[in-house]
Amino acid sequence: MFDVFAVMRQLHELLWYLAEALTLDAARPVYGELERAFDATERLTLESPEVLVRLDFGAVRQGVNDLLLRVSELAREKQPGKKDLRGADLMGADLKGADLRGASLRGAYLIGADLRGADLRGADVIGADLRGAKIAGADLTGAVFLIQSQLDAANGDATTKFSPSFHRPAHWPDVSQPK
Repeated sequence: MFDVFAVMRQLHELLWYLAEALTLDAARPVYGELERAFDATERLTLESPEVLVRLDFGAVRQGVNDLLLRVSELAREKQPGKKDLRGADLMGADLKGADLRGASLRGAYLIGADLRGADLRGADVIGADLRGAKIAGADLTGAVFLIQSQLDAANGDATTKFSPSFHRPAHWPDVSQPK
């Protein structure tokens, strides 16, 4: 049961990312591929437990990840700067007020980083570890592949901006924190 749950959780995470990609105008050139990947992934969620525990999830993830990377590049291509910080170790880094618009922060370690007032609009944050990151006053509006658990793991406040599909975590203060 636990083995099946782990696979199912990962499949649903892929579905979340694929569904988001299908909402991005910039991804229009690959909508057909995204729809096929979404349908194939959704079909996998209907498989029996026996099939799911034998599933080569690495291969499934790699195929979807390659497509999501193309979507990320399309979504960020017109952003200024477009820093490539994929997989960067930025634990505890002072990035206060940094212009990270359109940056690739895929898989970056931002644990405890100071991102207060940072501009992360349009940044790709898939797999970025935001545990304990200070994001008060940061702008994550339109961040690509942001998920609620990333916001939940970070420390924001009433001035942190993000897309309306997310909610402010309960542990964030209702007021602005000192910068």
